[in-house]
Amino acid sequence: MKLFLSHIICIILGLSSTSASAQALDISAKQKVETKASDIYKSIVRIEVTAQNPSYSNPWNSGKFTGGTGTGFLISKNTFLTNAHVVSNARRILITMHGSARKHPARVLHIAHDCDLAILQVDDFTPFEKLPFLSIGNVPQLESQVRVIGYPVGGDRISVTRGVVSRIDFRPYAHTRADQHLVIQIDAAINPGNSGGPVLQNGKVVGVAFQGLTSADNTGYMIPTPVVKRFLKDIEDGSYDEYMQLGLTNFTLFNPAMRKVYNLKQDDPGILVARFYKDGPVDGILKEGDILTKIDGKSIDSAGSVEIDGERVNMSEIVERKFAGDKIPLNFIRDGKEQTAEITLKPFSASSIYSVQYGKRPRYTIQGGLVFQPLSRNLYAALRLSNPRVRRLFAKYLTENIFKERKDIIILTKVLDAPINSYLTGFTGNAIESINGTKITDIDQLHNILNPETMPEHFVIKCDGLNRPLILPGKDLQKINKQILQTYGIKNASYLSK
Repeated sequence: MKLFLSHIICIILGLSSTSASAQALDISAKQKVETKASDIYKSIVRIEVTAQNPSYSNPWNSGKFTGGTGTGFLISKNTFLTNAHVVSNARRILITMHGSARKHPARVLHIAHDCDLAILQVDDFTPFEKLPFLSIGNVPQLESQVRVIGYPVGGDRISVTRGVVSRIDFRPYAHTRADQHLVIQIDAAINPGNSGGPVLQNGKVVGVAFQGLTSADNTGYMIPTPVVKRFLKDIEDGSYDEYMQLGLTNFTLFNPAMRKVYNLKQDDPGILVARFYKDGPVDGILKEGDILTKIDGKSIDSAGSVEIDGERVNMSEIVERKFAGDKIPLNFIRDGKEQTAEITLKPFSASSIYSVQYGKRPRYTIQGGLVFQPLSRNLYAALRLSNPRVRRLFAKYLTENIFKERKDIIILTKVLDAPINSYLTGFTGNAIESINGTKITDIDQLHNILNPETMPEHFVIKCDGLNRPLILPGKDLQKINKQILQTYGIKNASYLSK
C-alpha cells in the first residue's frame, strides 16, 4: 500500500517513478545553487561603526560620539568595499558575516570622500577565506532589473529588494555636498543601513548603494562601476589621489541670440567658457569667451554633454575617468577660428573649501580669548554664518581667485568673555583682513603674528568691510591668555596641523 501511494503521488506531480531519481538530482543541484547563494550572502557583511564627529563650534573639544550601521562586500582577499560615509570619522569598526553572531574588528585602509567609497580590512581574515569574491561588472542598461542587498533599518538580517534602472545621470554626491559624479537611479528605496551594499545583476556588482531621495518614494541611487573601477585603480599605488577637475565654469548655448553672436549654426556643437581658475589645468590655454567644442575627441553639445558607451553624460565624465598627469586634447573656437590644445590634469586643492571634511581636527588659535578659525564648509554649517561679506568671500573664493591671495579666510568665531575683550563680542562672525597692517593669508601666519617673541603694545585687528578695528592690548597678554584657557577648561590654545 505504501508503494502504491508513493507511485500515485509521483503521477500527480507529473513524474514517473524513473524521473524521481532525476528530481533528486535537480534537488541536489538546487542545494548547490542555494549553498552558493548563501556564500554570496556571507560575502556581504554588516558594518557597525562608532564615530567621533569633531566640534567646529568648540574646536578644542574632542567631539561627540555617534553610532551607525552600513553594508559592505568582499571584492578580493581581505578587501571589503563600502561607502566612505559609513566609516567616516570612525573610532571603532566591527564587521559581521551573514548567519554569524561574531563581530570582527576592522579598519579603514583607503577612503575617498569625493566619490563616497572606502576599503576596509579585518584584523583576522581567516573566517572569510573560503568566501567568494564579488566581481565588478559594467553599467546596466536602462529598464534592466537589479538586486539591492544589504542590512537596512527595520531588522538585523540581510535584506534583498529588486528595482529597475530608471536613469543614468550626473548628480551631486551628498557625502561632501560639493562633488558630482555619474549616478544610476533605481526604483527601489535605499534606506539607512543599505549604504555600501552591492547592487547585483547577473551575479556581478553593477553599483554600490549610497543615497536616496527623501522627496520621492522608492527612489534610490547607486554609485556605478566606472566610479568604482576608477577608485580601485587609483589606490593601486597605495594612496588615493582624488578626482581631477578642468577648473572652469561654462554656459550652455541654447539661446538663439547667443548662438548668433558666436556665429554658431543650430546644430553646431560647443559651450561657452565663462571663467577659468588660476593655476587650474586650462589656465593659460583657454580664455573667457572661447567655445569649447570637443574634449578628448568627443563632440560637446550645446548642453555640455558628450556620448560615452551609448549614453549622453556631462562632459566632466571625461575628466572623471582620468588621473593626475593624464593629458586631454581640447578643440575650441576663438575669434571665429578653430584651434586645438592639450591640457595636463592636476589636483586643484583650493576647491576643497566647498567640501565637507572628515577625519580631520578643526584648526584654530586663541589669543586674549579671541578664537580664530579658517573658513570651511564645516565651519560655515556649524556656525550658520550669516555675515554677507563672509558669505561673499565663500561664494567667490574660486571664481574671483581669492585663493591666490588668501590660502585661508580667517573668521573670528568666538569671544571667550574676559575683562580684556569685554567690548569685542560684536565682532564675531567677521573675516580678518589684517593685523598691525599685515594682510592675513592663512591660520599659521595669523598665529605667529599673535604670538611674537616680543609683544607689541597693541594688536590692531581689521575685519573685512569694517572701518572700526579691534584693539587687543599686548601687555601681559600671554598671562591673561593662560588664565582664560584655565577658566574655560581648554587644554591647548591652538591646533594648526591639517
